[in-house]
Amino acid sequence: MPKRGKKSKVPLSEEEQLLLYQQKLLAEEEIAKKKERLLSQFLKDKLAKEEHNSALNLNKINTQWRTVLREVKTRELRRDIEILSQTFQRVLDGKDSVIKSLARDLSEAEEQYAHALRSHLHSIDQLLALQRRRLSLLEEGYVTELETLTKEFETERKTILEQHEKEMHYLQDVFMAMEQNYIDSEYESKLEFQSMWDDLKNKNLEEKHFLRLQLENIVEDLWKRFQEALKSYADATEDRKIAFETLKVKDEKSSKEIEAQMKKIQKLQEAISILKGKILLHSRESEDQNQYIRSDKELVLVQLRKLKAQKTRAREIAQENLVKLTLESNATLKALRKIVEKGEKILKLAEICRKFETEEEKVLPFYSSMLTCEEQQEIEEQSQEELTEALAEVMADYVGMENFWKRYNKVKLEKLSLQHRRAQLLEINRKLREMLKQYLDGISVSDEVLSQLNPLFIVNHQSNLPQPHDRQPPVTYNVIEAAHVIAHTLEAKKSSSQPPQVCAPGGGSRT
Repeated sequence: MPKRGKKSKVPLSEEEQLLLYQQKLLAEEEIAKKKERLLSQFLKDKLAKEEHNSALNLNKINTQWRTVLREVKTRELRRDIEILSQTFQRVLDGKDSVIKSLARDLSEAEEQYAHALRSHLHSIDQLLALQRRRLSLLEEGYVTELETLTKEFETERKTILEQHEKEMHYLQDVFMAMEQNYIDSEYESKLEFQSMWDDLKNKNLEEKHFLRLQLENIVEDLWKRFQEALKSYADATEDRKIAFETLKVKDEKSSKEIEAQMKKIQKLQEAISILKGKILLHSRESEDQNQYIRSDKELVLVQLRKLKAQKTRAREIAQENLVKLTLESNATLKALRKIVEKGEKILKLAEICRKFETEEEKVLPFYSSMLTCEEQQEIEEQSQEELTEALAEVMADYVGMENFWKRYNKVKLEKLSLQHRRAQLLEINRKLREMLKQYLDGISVSDEVLSQLNPLFIVNHQSNLPQPHDRQPPVTYNVIEAAHVIAHTLEAKKSSSQPPQVCAPGGGSRT
């Protein structure tokens, strides 16, 4: 056997070289894709880490801020609890006194209820007797009316039934007449239709027979012409027919050869088209992939820039919000401290004022209105006419302050009454001082006293006082004792919340 020699390298064809080149390009593109994917994955991981860190920082800030707010809130709640305990104790005392007064009212009301119940039962017995009499009379009237109505109903029923029977007979007669007319008209229309149908049928048969005769004559003439043309054509084409048959045999042979060659050419063309299609497909896919990767890269870069810008903006906004929050929180804390201090002052003043409240004020702190029903209706009508939607909304927000304004108005009225009483007492004090001064001037001697009128200064049995005919009528001063004024004011406060007015002098008069 001959020895095998080394195989020599076969030179590659152009198509194989193109395939190798395309494979290299595809491998390079895949490597580039892998690199871009790794880069995008790295950027995504980095972005996720940044978002995680920002969320952790926000949570830490929120937890610290919540601890601060909780401490402030606990202080406020403790103060509120102290205030509420004091108010609860005050309300409890008021409720105890109200319960005692209500227990007394309840015992009185039970006695009144028993008396009213006895009188009510007596009146009910009388009403039941009257009602039984009335029912007996009504029942008799009902029976009589029922008998009359049944008689009228029977008569009306008979008349209606008779009228109904008459109308039914009339309608049956009308129905029979209409049915007879309909049958007659239907028979006449059927006869007319049958006659018209027969006439049209005869006309169509005549026309059909006439047309058939004409067509048969035309077909016979055409058949004769066709036979003559066929004979002339066969005589003229006998030589051509023989030549055609020989050529036909040759044509069949050549056609078979052509078909074999065409099959080979078609196979080659199909292979070429398949290869060209694959090349085009690969090129298009590679171009599409490159374009897609480039667009993805640009989008990723744009998104990265946007995310960086958003991150910087978010940091700036968060910092600004934190600064604003701290400033606003400080301002709110200051305002709340002021409000708390004011509330503590109000509560202290309320506790101090509560010591000076009477039992009636503790039991009934909100006085009832002293206006009549007509005056209240006039005030409500005027307020409804003057109200607008905005004013009504504002008033609805301050409905809970009505009790406060009642007590405030009560204090205001008491203040005005005390001011009025103070003015009266000052006037009385001034008059008393004048009287005291006049008395002291009358018993003392001085240059000022001697220059003025003095009943004790007598010269030559004459005083410097005016004569009786020149003397004016004496002025009477009404002086009210303090004990009487205090008793009167206490009675006025118990009876109503109006300011006390002194209607008549309670003390003696001095000249």
